[in-house]
Amino acid sequence: MSSVAPGVVHNVFVYGSLMAEDVCRVLLNRAPQSFYATLDGYHRYSIKGRLYPAIIPVENKKVTGKVLLGITDPELHILDEFEDVEYQRSTVEVSLMDSSQNLQVQTYVWSDKNDPNLYGEWDFEVWKQIHKEDFIKMTSGFMEEMEQPESKPRVATYESYYQQDG
Repeated sequence: MSSVAPGVVHNVFVYGSLMAEDVCRVLLNRAPQSFYATLDGYHRYSIKGRLYPAIIPVENKKVTGKVLLGITDPELHILDEFEDVEYQRSTVEVSLMDSSQNLQVQTYVWSDKNDPNLYGEWDFEVWKQIHKEDFIKMTSGFMEEMEQPESKPRVATYESYYQQDG
């Protein structure tokens, strides 16, 4: 018997491309209700050759992002596939910016904490201006792939869309 009751919903802390409502719409067919929140003890890095960021635990750092509320099990499955094997879904505690209320949420932490490709600080505003349109196209491609019986992992889908020189 499954330990998750049907109709259970999840709150998911997002800190990269999923902060953009239009990316959520492509993935989930809706823009979930969301609140701005802060995750203490983590840093958001850029990743060489990728359009999306990674977070890993770093003392005295914090990451601002959004909590997506009311994510269903099927939606969580889509997010798991979207985040792929490079991330590990973890439970963390965030504090909501408007109320300072603390909330237990799911988030996606970069699997390789010593990855030499992590650098600097990832900037959502810069990403929106430069990469968002392409990213939405790639995400649509990912969703089409997901509906195929033999779907490729997301990274492969993205690499076929976005060949970037090292």
